[in-house]
Amino acid sequence: MSATPVVTRFAPSPTGFLHIGGARTALFNWLFARHHGGTFLLRIEDTDIARSTPEATAAILEGMEWLGLDYDGEAISQIGRINIHTKAVETMLERGTAYRCYATKEEIDAAREKARAEKRPLGFDSPWRDAPPDTAPEGAPFTVRLKAPREGETVIEDAVQGRVAFSNHQLDDLILLRSDGTPTYMLAVVVDDHDMGVTHVIRGDDHLTNAARQTLIYEALGLTPPIFAHIPLIHGPDGAKLSKRHGALGVGEYRDMGYLPEAMRNYLARLGWAHGDDEFFTTEQAVEWFGLDGIGKSAARFDFAKLENLNGQHMRAADDAYLANTAATRLEASDGITLTAEQRDALRLAMPGLKERAKTINELIVSAYYIYATRPLNIEDKAAKLLTDNARMMLAELTSQLRDTSYWKAEKLEENVKSFAEAKEQKLGKIAQPMRAALTGKTSSPGIYDVMITLGREETLARLDDQTKA
Repeated sequence: MSATPVVTRFAPSPTGFLHIGGARTALFNWLFARHHGGTFLLRIEDTDIARSTPEATAAILEGMEWLGLDYDGEAISQIGRINIHTKAVETMLERGTAYRCYATKEEIDAAREKARAEKRPLGFDSPWRDAPPDTAPEGAPFTVRLKAPREGETVIEDAVQGRVAFSNHQLDDLILLRSDGTPTYMLAVVVDDHDMGVTHVIRGDDHLTNAARQTLIYEALGLTPPIFAHIPLIHGPDGAKLSKRHGALGVGEYRDMGYLPEAMRNYLARLGWAHGDDEFFTTEQAVEWFGLDGIGKSAARFDFAKLENLNGQHMRAADDAYLANTAATRLEASDGITLTAEQRDALRLAMPGLKERAKTINELIVSAYYIYATRPLNIEDKAAKLLTDNARMMLAELTSQLRDTSYWKAEKLEENVKSFAEAKEQKLGKIAQPMRAALTGKTSSPGIYDVMITLGREETLARLDDQTKA
């Protein structure tokens, strides 16, 4: 563990939902900070006023809350720090590591067009880089550019990628302040990371070139860069960069599909990071084990089947009351159905059987239909075929016998139903399957005696009566 307290950050742009790649970046930063007993910060990079929206910020915060990625302190808004960014530029101007550039858009476009025609790099060599201050056109608009070194190389000792070197002649004099006085992304990130005390910048490897440019800004300010750790991107099952065509991208979509946040944390942690051969693990174990040395250099492939399987494992390991509450909340959000206190209790009681058969909360809700269904039940077509005239006659007789049962326990109910089947010289399935159809409206459910216990005497008998007295 470093002698300096670890500080990480997640810095999303509020231009849309929290997507899977961003969620994994947030998770890795969160895990690293929590592993080291450090600090995990959130910064909303909203300097792109045209594209940033309050709704997107709210969606990002909601996604992080659902994933359980709590951040320390208040979320920082980047746009509120523009004056601080501007002061940093003034410092660089005083140090001679930045300069005012009065080149017009037309001049820059023409220079780049010429470079393109001559098949040279398109970076712009400003004539104002070394121009005497007294030659500046009075009152003319200008940008402020970094006076980047022209020779040598900039080296990133990346905690994941290893040593990465960039020739300085490829890193042009990037703009720090636009002509309207607003800071660019490159400048704002450096100033904010420094002021927030960030020690480790963990992000996607599509930012690797940015790390070189930002290192130059740190040096221009006389500051020490943080430790960079650039993680490989997430690809789809076909090996292409994960996109909408591969399926759901937003974290909220996975919540709506019935995945548990702990399963998503587990699965996202395994996308690019490994701890031996461990696939299923708790969040507490992930915090204990996580380290940058476990991150690979190859892109990870998102596998929906593996996520679903892992989610099923987490459901079977989950507390029954927690699952019942999660299912009830999801049911209300998706179908507008609010469970009564009695139905919630019944759902919790039935959970051991329900969660063995489901891989998602949504599947569990479908299996639990019989608990919150109102009479008369909507009987599925396959189930309705089991309720033949002969089956209804037998169920009517059985219902009469069950009505006289004083001891409403699973073992007693099983004894009564088996005795009835033997008396009728029927296989147990010939009785149990029509019962299941009458009580749940489906052909599959938890054990029929568990269903009867969950529903209770009155509801069980009433549902049987609905089918036998119709």
